[in-house]
Amino acid sequence: MTHLRKPCALVAVVAATLGATLAVKDASAQVLIDQVVEDSWRFTAGLGVFSRPKYPGSGDTDVVALPLVSANFGRYFIGGTPGAGLPFGVGATLFQNENWRAGVALGGELSKPRSASDARILAGWGDIPATALGSAFAAYSIDWLTLRGFVVTDIGGKDQGTRVAFDIEGKYRFDEKLTFTAGPGVTWADGKYSQTFFGVNGVQSFVSGLAPYAAGSGVNTVRFSIGAQYRLNAQWGLGASVTAAWLQGDAKDSPITEKKSQNTYGLFASYSF
Repeated sequence: MTHLRKPCALVAVVAATLGATLAVKDASAQVLIDQVVEDSWRFTAGLGVFSRPKYPGSGDTDVVALPLVSANFGRYFIGGTPGAGLPFGVGATLFQNENWRAGVALGGELSKPRSASDARILAGWGDIPATALGSAFAAYSIDWLTLRGFVVTDIGGKDQGTRVAFDIEGKYRFDEKLTFTAGPGVTWADGKYSQTFFGVNGVQSFVSGLAPYAAGSGVNTVRFSIGAQYRLNAQWGLGASVTAAWLQGDAKDSPITEKKSQNTYGLFASYSF
């Protein structure tokens, strides 16, 4: 069931991060952002291959190849939005200096997050459609440590609610080409998201024979991620990532959940110009 203190504390951390970032308005801060964010185009194109659960709570996996494309002009960006909680979107960095980065983005999934054909138990339930998402994000980096968080919410009216995520990442640079990253993270989800992805309403209960299940807000997932990036030269890079995630609370106890561990593996190559 919902534990109020956990989500409140999590929301407070992200809100404090965003608030502290956006509150800096003095002249020296503006000089910093002008120096750090240059008005020039930068592009990245690549391909990633990922093994991931078919849908949240699934016991089966999909192996998918996804394009990795992004373009940046100064503080504006389009394409992949790492750290914003969106697979694809457009957005802007509102503030950036040597340590802080904060911004907003609009985007969404590239495919449906769940289809009725993904599992026998979902037959007759209908799909969970892709929707438009809005995000506010912030990150603080110092030396080898980065703290990042985001709030992402459904702005397309598809009952997919709001999630808040917070991650801690440590970085170890083995040499000028090879870098390793690792760290834990946690995601809180509101009742609307939880019910859409893990609840069982009356119609679904009738179709499947499962008892109705009300999924409430709370900590949804805890995870630990490991990554490696290898820079072949100034343009080409290779990478690999592993994220071990464990469902929590009502998501873990849902009759829809086939597997409590939700792991994702990825390999990718990119070219920057």
